[in-house]
Amino acid sequence: MQTILITGGAGFIGSNFVPYFIENNPEVKVVNLDLLTYAGDLSNLSELEGHERYTFIKGDIRDRSLVEGIFEEHDITGVIHFAAESHVDNSIKNPGVFVETNVNGTFVLIDVAFKKWMEKPFQFKEAYKGCRFHHVSTDEVYGTLGETGLFTETTPYAPNSPYSASKAASDMIVRSYHHTYGMNTVITNCSNNYGPKQHDEKLIPTVIRKALNGENIPIYGDGKNIRDWLYVLDHCTGIELAYQKGRSGEVYNVGGKNERNNNYIAHSICEQLDVLKPKASGSYKDQITYVEDRAGHDRRYAIDASKLEGELGWKAAENFETGIKKTIKWYLKKYDL
Repeated sequence: MQTILITGGAGFIGSNFVPYFIENNPEVKVVNLDLLTYAGDLSNLSELEGHERYTFIKGDIRDRSLVEGIFEEHDITGVIHFAAESHVDNSIKNPGVFVETNVNGTFVLIDVAFKKWMEKPFQFKEAYKGCRFHHVSTDEVYGTLGETGLFTETTPYAPNSPYSASKAASDMIVRSYHHTYGMNTVITNCSNNYGPKQHDEKLIPTVIRKALNGENIPIYGDGKNIRDWLYVLDHCTGIELAYQKGRSGEVYNVGGKNERNNNYIAHSICEQLDVLKPKASGSYKDQITYVEDRAGHDRRYAIDASKLEGELGWKAAENFETGIKKTIKWYLKKYDL
């Protein structure tokens, strides 16, 4: 039975992916390495407590001796790398943390994997042929779009925030280990995720929480910034496909084909809450408030996922309207409402 290392598995996307992947792959053991910063929460993985094919290790991906020890002790034969600082606002306030974790942490992981799995560049050790390093990244590395067009895997990188710049750098490190050393790598760049287990600081949980608490619902600028929204479990199926079947050295974009601006997001959530948890009077929409825009706020992202769809047969199961309904119900249950 092979053992793969998943980093950042207690975060939003990772904690949705790990239970899905373990259930879907009964021949695989998973080691989850997570530092449990503010964005990581072990309660997100409560369903895996005591599972015979799951091991949790609290630690930092930048700690080379720790990572080397994990590769040796557990004989790691694959990596799916989620661990990252990911909140743009935080990257504006403290960019150094993003460079440390996203750039240096990715370097440590892939360099340890290279030395464990390969005799020399382009020559795998006999026992580690087929080992793969999968790096999970973001569409924000591509910058911003005008009113038309989509990000493809060949769109030039043009990151506009310290967060996206750090992710772009980590993508380039992974790319370089494929081209220079012959490592078996795959990179996926996803659009905005939403769904269960997302940290409260993100847009959709913030709208839900503020609405239910009777507080102002803050929307940056004019609310017309557009994102392509991807339900997190659809992202998980895309990652699994790319990890298992993607071509070595390739990049695959994962997008939901659900372009919505922030005004639409806020109004949709308020409309559903008006039905699911009506206020004593008025609508939750009355709480929407516009605040000063974020510095360097990209106007529009949109993903072309046709490569993943065409090559690997991936298809998103949720559209925004079905996914947001599931998400709101999950948060209502979380808040015991």
